[in-house]
Amino acid sequence: MEEEKPWALISEVGDQGYAEELTDIIKPHFQIVCLRDFLLNPLLYGHKVQALLVWNSFPAVEPSLLTSLPSLKVVANGGVGIDHLDVPYISSLGVKVTYTPGVVNEATADMAMALLLSSARRVVEAHQIAVDPKTTHIPQCFMGDEVTGATLGIIGMGRIGYKIAQRSRGFDMKVLYHNRNRRSVEDEQAVGASYCQNMDDLLKESDFVVLVVNLTPETTGLISHRELSLMKPTATLVNVSRGLVVDQDALVKALQCGKIRGAGLDVTHPEPLPRDHPLLGLSNVVITLHIGTNTYTTSRRMVKRMIENAVAVLKGQPIPDEVKPK
Repeated sequence: MEEEKPWALISEVGDQGYAEELTDIIKPHFQIVCLRDFLLNPLLYGHKVQALLVWNSFPAVEPSLLTSLPSLKVVANGGVGIDHLDVPYISSLGVKVTYTPGVVNEATADMAMALLLSSARRVVEAHQIAVDPKTTHIPQCFMGDEVTGATLGIIGMGRIGYKIAQRSRGFDMKVLYHNRNRRSVEDEQAVGASYCQNMDDLLKESDFVVLVVNLTPETTGLISHRELSLMKPTATLVNVSRGLVVDQDALVKALQCGKIRGAGLDVTHPEPLPRDHPLLGLSNVVITLHIGTNTYTTSRRMVKRMIENAVAVLKGQPIPDEVKPK
């Protein structure tokens, strides 16, 4: 019966939150309250909520919210990035933290290749010319860069990075990678990847550099002036990790003065960028909306996994994807 289901707090339903069809996955397991309704009457809902379902970093898991949820047992995050969660603090309250690795791999890898191809072949620019009412002829000097046979450098060869390497094989790309830990010889051979212990070597040799790292203190500003200066002037930077991994001021300068050829960004900081941000005025940048996991198939898998994690916590069962404090 409905009243017997545990309560979950979510951001909202609609454009700024969960698509209606995604809440259909939640409702068989939880009674849900949206943040707006919760804030209107926290005394009514606060003691009921046992699960906080975080989607696109919302609701923001701040101490003020956590202290108003005395019965909270689990913060179930959708996605693999957890830089917006203070895991040690949440765990200190006796609350479990979970995430959804694995289910996001394919869609995010697809997005990385989409940005790489769009940037290399200047797809957005070509579209703008094609639909411009002033266009009367096709410019024959409109050239892009070859992807087939190019060198791909992957910084962060985890689950998603490895999927990108697999996709690059279809383009006969030479694959270099830099990672905290070297992958097995079998993994390397399967995708034809060569390990670069020094990231600088990868930056110098790659035609396309793809960032697939978690945001940590060590990776914040990982790519800045020095790193961009090491890249080929014909190279493209693709970021599907987090905006703060790249020093955006340095990137603007590198793109403006031709230190690198272009960039494909699914992530920025902040999101969206201020409307007067210089990145928005550059023709050699493709920017999307942090939509790496935004397919119906992957979104449904993410929510389903969030629910599986949350239910496991509440029932005292083994938790599929627990994030433990370091």
